[in-house]
Amino acid sequence: MIIGVLTLEFFLEYSHSLKEKRRFLQSFTDRLKQRFNVSVSEIAFQDSWQRTTIAVAVVNSQHYVVEQVLTRILDEARSCPEALLSGHQLSYY
Repeated sequence: MIIGVLTLEFFLEYSHSLKEKRRFLQSFTDRLKQRFNVSVSEIAFQDSWQRTTIAVAVVNSQHYVVEQVLTRILDEARSCPEALLSGHQLSYY
């Protein structure tokens, strides 16, 4: 069994409140869950309205499947018009 974890750090330049940030997070995490069948959680900067860090986890028996899903999610994060991807980290267990 392979567990892949992708950590994404976003900067939300146009967010002016926690409500706007949460609206982005809800939309983005729901889209990832529905499209890729992954687990997603905000793991840092919960009280900051312009920064957030989320973790995305994928479990599969095939390493290449986990890598493929996380690569597609990273591409999705890079092309997100509402937020700037300021950093990411990919880990396998």
